[in-house]
Amino acid sequence: MEISQLPLNALRAFEASARHLSFTRAGLELRVTQTAISHQVNALEAALGVTLFKRLARGITLTDEGQALLPVLTDAFRRMSASLSQFEEGNFREILTVGVVGTFAIGWLMPRLAAFKAQHPHVDLRLKTNNNRSDVLLDGLDFFIRFGDGAWQGMDALHLMAAPLSPVCAPTLRERLRKPADLAHVELLRSYRIDEWPLWFKAAGIAPPNLRGWMFDSSLTLVEAAARGVGVALVPVAMFVSDIAAGRIVQPFAITADIGSYWLTRLKSRAETQAMKAFRQWLQAQI
Repeated sequence: MEISQLPLNALRAFEASARHLSFTRAGLELRVTQTAISHQVNALEAALGVTLFKRLARGITLTDEGQALLPVLTDAFRRMSASLSQFEEGNFREILTVGVVGTFAIGWLMPRLAAFKAQHPHVDLRLKTNNNRSDVLLDGLDFFIRFGDGAWQGMDALHLMAAPLSPVCAPTLRERLRKPADLAHVELLRSYRIDEWPLWFKAAGIAPPNLRGWMFDSSLTLVEAAARGVGVALVPVAMFVSDIAAGRIVQPFAITADIGSYWLTRLKSRAETQAMKAFRQWLQAQI
């Protein structure tokens, strides 16, 4: 079927409904009634000759056909919106949407963003922070700066910098930590990567203690808890030099463990725009 034969409003209604899994929330986003959304989706299903949603007693879910169509439309509408936004106020501007893990955003990127803006005033940068997990296509990301080993399916990955982990704690806890073995007698704050502390203890040459207790999904919250004296956090210390310089936290041991690095990633299917090229080259120059 030719795309010109499909009503644009019906495609928009389906895409919004599929993202929200709700006709009601889709109607609120598009500023029409829930009934109008339902009618538009029904019309699209009739035109395509497939069922896009399973109607359940307590909502809707996507069929296989709906799941296949959603990312295509989401990307298409994002691209159209980005292209039209370039001409706002009579000036050509290029939008660049970058997902960034929160630790890298706060610890490295934010202090340097003014320099990027000064060098590339035509680029409207939009940042989305997260805890290293994101659907690049559905979230409309041009780039995603993430932590890991650089191996993500369907992604090109450019190495930015290593991020060795080391313990940090509140200054009041420092006196109790004379040697790495002393960590067995304090609260060890953990991330969802359960191998981090064992690998650090291996680098220190001692067996890890029994690990249990508090767990966090971000190095930012780990450091905040550590600074408040809750326990000892294992984090990429290079991202927290300002906290160390300010005396909020201290690094009791110089021993580090190499768990992963920060990478600039993009979908292999995503052609690099001029704004993307400018950001990539600026990052490489800064690093």
